[in-house]
Amino acid sequence: MKPPSDENIPPVAQKLVTAAEELADAVDACRFGAPVHTVYNPLRYAWPAHRAYIRTYGATPKRIVFLGMNPGPWGMAQTGVPFGEIPAVRDWMGIDSEIGKPAREHPKRPIEGFACKRSEVSGRRLWGLFAARFGTADAFFADHFVANYCPLVFMAETGANITPDKLPAAERAPLEAACDRHLANLAAALRPTWVIGVGAFASRCAARVAESRGLDVRIGTLLHPSPASPVANREWPERPLRQMQDLGLWA
Repeated sequence: MKPPSDENIPPVAQKLVTAAEELADAVDACRFGAPVHTVYNPLRYAWPAHRAYIRTYGATPKRIVFLGMNPGPWGMAQTGVPFGEIPAVRDWMGIDSEIGKPAREHPKRPIEGFACKRSEVSGRRLWGLFAARFGTADAFFADHFVANYCPLVFMAETGANITPDKLPAAERAPLEAACDRHLANLAAALRPTWVIGVGAFASRCAARVAESRGLDVRIGTLLHPSPASPVANREWPERPLRQMQDLGLWA
């Protein structure tokens, strides 16, 4: 599927584009101290790819939104697409945009865009599950969408990943305010029946936003596909398939 022209962006996609632009501004205003050494915002340097993803696959309301925590260094950090394993984004979704560079680049986590040779295992597993279940990207996105709660990548001086839940409370508060607002805007645009957190953190964020904003959505949890999870290593894709069946979402 090709994205609509700039003159003909569907209203739902335009709301998502506007929400993402506002989120990028809001998180850029946040400040982070040690142990955070470097922060990437793919909504800036990978914006053409992220915008193409929204315009191509976020043009209509969805029944289910899958919500991740934040970008991985070899996924959305490289492609601008949540859980953005390169073959899935380029070959399955048909998105292949020019990717820029962050203002400050960590030497151990270079941004190479679609030329990156590293694999985002979580993205390979998640998008592989969807491809196996639905076949084509168009069939999956007809009723589903995938987003991240937080758009930022946090790295220590060593290059190690730092997840948003590990940030000090004082730094987390303004970040969560921006991300909560964006999630509420995304839900208002897509009008999902379900928000499925990919991992417990995302589920908790979705539940908090739903309660505080009065969103009429149901919350579920999908096993996170991270290779750091022994359960995911043993039971992917069988466990997430059972979880979706138990929720009554996939027969």
